[in-house]
This record gives sequence, C-alpha cells and structure tokens, in this order.
Amino acid sequence: MKITVAGETKEVADGLTVQGLIELENVETPQYVTVSVNEEFIDANSFETHILSEGDEVEFLYFMGGGATDRAKEEGNAVYE
Repeated sequence: MKITVAGETKEVADGLTVQGLIELENVETPQYVTVSVNEEFIDANSFETHILSEGDEVEFLYFMGGGATDRAKEEGNAVYE
C-alpha cells in the first residue's frame, strides 16, 4: 500500500503498524517521537496496535524545549527572545 511519510510517498506492507514504520524508517530517538497520522496525534501506547491504511499521511515530530542554561545565566550570557 502507499502512504506518505514526511511528505514522501512510500510503498509499505499492508498491516504495517506505527511502531513498525518507526522501525522501518530508523527513526532517531523513537522514545521521544510524537507521531501524527492524517493530522491526528497517535498515543504512544497505541503505536504497536495502530494499523496504517492506504493513503495515510504520517509525520514524525519532536518537541524541544529551549531557553538559557543556568551557567549562561550565571555568566550573564543568557539571551532571551
């Protein structure tokens, strides 16, 4: 079946789960990835059971925090925007 992963059309096996796709795509730090299928977030507890379907659009997302480190604050080098 054909699905779209990060904007790229791919041919994958029928019955592929989100977890299977994560492994197939060699996703870096899979323990931190958030997955959306057709613009809906999939609960990480469902990765092994959520079966992808023909035409699904899948995105792998990483949410990152930011800000100044304590050391930068102490040294007066912290930049705030």
